[in-house]
Amino acid sequence: MLLIMIQVVFFQVVLPAVFIVTLWRGSKKSKLDWLVQSLFTIFYVSWLFMTAPWDFLTYYLRYIWVLLLIVALILSYLKVRRKPFRAPLEKGEKWSIALNLLLIGVFGLYNVLAISGLWANEEAIELEFPLKDGVYFIGQGGAHVQVNYHHAYESQQYAVDIVKIDKWGVRATGIYPGDNSKYRIYGDGIYSPCTGEVVEAEQELPDLNPPQTNSEKAAGNHVALQCEGTEAQVWIAHMQQDSLTVKAGEQVEAGEKLGLVGNSGNTSEPHVHIHAEKDGVGVPIEFNDRFLVRNDLVW
Repeated sequence: MLLIMIQVVFFQVVLPAVFIVTLWRGSKKSKLDWLVQSLFTIFYVSWLFMTAPWDFLTYYLRYIWVLLLIVALILSYLKVRRKPFRAPLEKGEKWSIALNLLLIGVFGLYNVLAISGLWANEEAIELEFPLKDGVYFIGQGGAHVQVNYHHAYESQQYAVDIVKIDKWGVRATGIYPGDNSKYRIYGDGIYSPCTGEVVEAEQELPDLNPPQTNSEKAAGNHVALQCEGTEAQVWIAHMQQDSLTVKAGEQVEAGEKLGLVGNSGNTSEPHVHIHAEKDGVGVPIEFNDRFLVRNDLVW
């Protein structure tokens, strides 16, 4: 947990702060020097904006960094607006520009890949959102691993992981607490995203405190639904022990309560995992015509 906290703070607080302040306060000999550093900073912040898990600190921090970047770009340009486009550089300055150009290429590619994950190139199954009481944050979702680590696994490639955030834009008390009750979503009701038949249900597995996992029972307590109008099955995983209100073989209506959010199975923390698959291959899903990706909000 300590390593996760350090990584989050370093990549989402320390590095953007350093890059933005350096852009703002740095002394540039030419507009070209300013342009290269500006492009790198823009690409890093935009990549972070799309792909970082902002619910760990606060969802609204991503917008603060964008605002500060815009201010830094304006103020730094005012300092170079009367300077030439190019100017002779010392050896160290040439290496600095070369490094920034390399980073522009790396983070430019990351941005392209992240943007490519914002939509699916296949027809999606239309579902109702399975949660009702609050503001929900999409922790994993999309059509590329840059925004959805599930995309690396064929059967879950369009899976969506959902947590809940409070008015401050955070999902839990602390960055990564070990107590399930500290997560805003724990115990929320889960509702059927479609009308159909329950083809599989399990509810006897214990809820685990983060970072404990049960890799042998990856789905944990779960419900699998055969929704009307599609051959794909919809899976809802990591539910709370003994909370299910349905059994295999029963018919359910869209919006009918299925159980509660828990933290069972191979899970990092309390959340709702939902995906659709047909013959072992993941199928895109939409909720009220929205293809949800990481950092989206649902009210």
